[in-house]
Amino acid sequence: MPGQTYETTPDRTVVGWREWVRLPGVGVPWIKAKIDTGARTSSLHAFDLRPYEAEGGHRVRFSIHPWQATPADETAVDLPVHDERTVRSSSGHVETRYVVLVPLVLADRQVPAEVTLTDRDEMGFRMLVGREALVQGFVVDPSVSYAGGRPDRATRKKNWGR
Repeated sequence: MPGQTYETTPDRTVVGWREWVRLPGVGVPWIKAKIDTGARTSSLHAFDLRPYEAEGGHRVRFSIHPWQATPADETAVDLPVHDERTVRSSSGHVETRYVVLVPLVLADRQVPAEVTLTDRDEMGFRMLVGREALVQGFVVDPSVSYAGGRPDRATRKKNWGR
């Protein structure tokens, strides 16, 4: 309904067009993310992807740089592969990506998220949060940034290599 306002309630949390999120299941305490209602699946900057077979199935090892302007605090991750999907980027580039399941904390709410792994090194955000995660009780207000709060100043400075 036009002009309708949304308030945070126990079943609906307002988030802005960009937010700080946490990925506790992979050891990333904070990463800045763009909230992207145009993307179905969430996406994470990952590099040095090494798929392998193990007892129990297909897995992938990869690394994450959580901060935008620096390789500091590189995090190594090893997760089961949930799926492989062909994804078309906003620029029209088509690529097959690994999909992993990751708990995502957005605005102090933890939800399970399907996350594709791709090189986002040159992108404005190291992570995108897509509709599959947002449909779990989030409302996006595009006029707001960081509605879910921010980490302390020192952590935010790390994002720009300071």
